[in-house]
Amino acid sequence: MSLRRRTALGLALLPFAAAGGAAGEEVARRTGRPPAPAGSLRVDAGSAVLHLVRRGSGAPGTPTVVLEAGSGETSASFARVLDGWDLPAAVVATDRAGYGRSGPSSAPRTGEHVVTELRTALRRSGSPPPYVLAGHSMGGLFARRFAVEHPGEVAGLVLLDARPEDDARRTADLLRAAGFAEDPPWPLLAGLARTGALRTLAPVLLGPSVPAADRAEFLDVTAGPAYFRTRAEEAAAITATEDLVRGRTLGDRPVAVVARGRAQDYAAAGLDAATGRALEELWQDGQRRMLRLSTRSRLTVAAGSGHLVPRERPDAVREAVRWVLTELGVRRR
Repeated sequence: MSLRRRTALGLALLPFAAAGGAAGEEVARRTGRPPAPAGSLRVDAGSAVLHLVRRGSGAPGTPTVVLEAGSGETSASFARVLDGWDLPAAVVATDRAGYGRSGPSSAPRTGEHVVTELRTALRRSGSPPPYVLAGHSMGGLFARRFAVEHPGEVAGLVLLDARPEDDARRTADLLRAAGFAEDPPWPLLAGLARTGALRTLAPVLLGPSVPAADRAEFLDVTAGPAYFRTRAEEAAAITATEDLVRGRTLGDRPVAVVARGRAQDYAAAGLDAATGRALEELWQDGQRRMLRLSTRSRLTVAAGSGHLVPRERPDAVREAVRWVLTELGVRRR
C-alpha cells in the first residue's frame, strides 16, 4: 500500500485514533523519549542549534569521519555504525536542523544552508577538517556539495546507496507513466502526528518505510514538530544541489560507493513489477556512475541490505570508511 493510500486510510480512522489529541501526543513523546546517546552535544550553528553524536579519536591530523543521514533520517540511523566503531579516527553523526534532537532552522532548507550549518557545527564542536564525509541517500548529495564548496577540507567520500544527481531526471517518465503519486502535503502529515493519529495508527501509516523495531524512536525523537515541513522543504530544494554537483569530480581523493544488495519494495509504493525493475536498474546504474567521481574509487555491494544500509549493514559502512582511511594513510592503532 502506498503512503498516499495509507494516509487516506488514516484520515478515515482519524476521529477514532486521535481521541487523546495534541496534549496526549505531547505527553507520549515526552515520556517515551529516550535519553540522548553517549557522546551527544548540542552546538549553535548560527541559523540552528544542531545535535551531534561524537565517538572515537584519532591521532593529530587524522581526518574526522562525518556521517550525514538521508532524507527524513537522523543520527539514530547510524547508531549501529557508531556502537561498533573501532576505526582510528573520530566520528561525528548529526541531526540536520528540524530533525530529531536538533532545533528548527531560520534559514531555507537548501543544500547551501545545510552545508553551512554542518560546517559551522563541526568547527564549533572541536571537530576541525580534514573530513571524510559519509552520506546516505540524500545525505550523499549534501556530502558531495560540501566537497564542491570546500574542497580543501574534504579528504574523501563514502556514498551509502546515495541518490545519484540524475535520478529524478532519469526516472520521471517511468513514474509519470505508472501514475505514481507523491507524498501527501506535509501539513496533513504533521497534523496526523500532532493529534496522535500517527502514533496510534503507526503500522498502517508508516508501513514498511519505518521498520517496526525503529518506530518508537521515530515517533518519540525523529518526527519532531518541524519534521514533516523540513523534509518537504529539503526535497523541494534538492535540485539546486544536484545541478551544483553534476560533472564535478574529486580528482584522486578516495571515494567508496556502497550500493544496496536488495531491491526496493516497489509494490509497497504502489508500482507494478515492470516499473519497479526499470527503476532499480536505473538506481544501480547510478551507483556505478558515481565511481567516475574519482580516479581512486571502489564499489561494494551490501549483500542482504535494502536502501537503509547504515541500519541493515553497519559493518559494510565501517569497512568502506576503513578503506578510505587506509587510502589516506591512516592505519589501525
